[in-house]
Amino acid sequence: MSDETPEFDDSGLNKWSDEDHFDVTRERIVEYAKATNDPIPAHLAGDVAPPVFGIVPVFESMLIPAVEVMPIELVPRIVHGEQDFHFHRPIRPGDKLVSRAKMIGYEGLEKGTRAAMLVECRAQDGELVNEQYVTCFVRGFNAGKAVGELSPEHKFDPALHDTAPVAKVTQHVDADQTFRYAPASGDPMPIHLDEEVARSAGLPGIIVHGLCTMAFTSWAVLTEVAGSDVSRLKRFAVRFSKMVLPGDDLETRIWKAGTADGVTRYAFETARGDEFAITDGLAEISEES
Repeated sequence: MSDETPEFDDSGLNKWSDEDHFDVTRERIVEYAKATNDPIPAHLAGDVAPPVFGIVPVFESMLIPAVEVMPIELVPRIVHGEQDFHFHRPIRPGDKLVSRAKMIGYEGLEKGTRAAMLVECRAQDGELVNEQYVTCFVRGFNAGKAVGELSPEHKFDPALHDTAPVAKVTQHVDADQTFRYAPASGDPMPIHLDEEVARSAGLPGIIVHGLCTMAFTSWAVLTEVAGSDVSRLKRFAVRFSKMVLPGDDLETRIWKAGTADGVTRYAFETARGDEFAITDGLAEISEES
């Protein structure tokens, strides 16, 4: 048995992965909308993709950059900490998308290491469709230093709690939610599908995919403050705080946080009972499509 401490490989930072290709179909969009209980007609018809569908074409792009920087033995400790989408245009059926990713930096902390990845999704002709900042957290391992860049901030202003939210949306997570979301998203992780595996990992049972919960919050925001028009959504970011279980009831609370240059910022949080499943939520909505 080796006593060597795992080390991050800084030579893997800022190296783009090979390109991955994904053909968007109307059927795949519909499947994703249904798997996230999305009520927006354009999504359910497959005319345009829900915003968090943006993770589907790029999912495989994220795997190689992560293991090129983070030691393979630490992979079981990695959790998805934050997700931050920057949208240039919506995804539509017929799109042929090309994605790539790179690790851009990390920071050792007392309880673990925060690491950031930039994912880029383009159309086949080179048009930029979206950029995504993915923050991972390596539990219980302090890399001992800070290198490179981290994801952009999207902190919730606690002063907003002194004002009434502009909207509250109550949502229910179905008992079979994870079994529908896994094939729709392409994320087959067994902790979302196998009770025994989830309990062996120290979880109370099957847990809901974080990005499924994020998708719930996205349609809550779109329906309440964006006229259900995904083309108005320019940025959508969250921090994953607590796990969500099948059967849970959620409440997403939305506050107006300011307007500038035709874009309104909304801050939001999503609660499950007395705990918060989503914190530091930020949505930037343009006045026009």
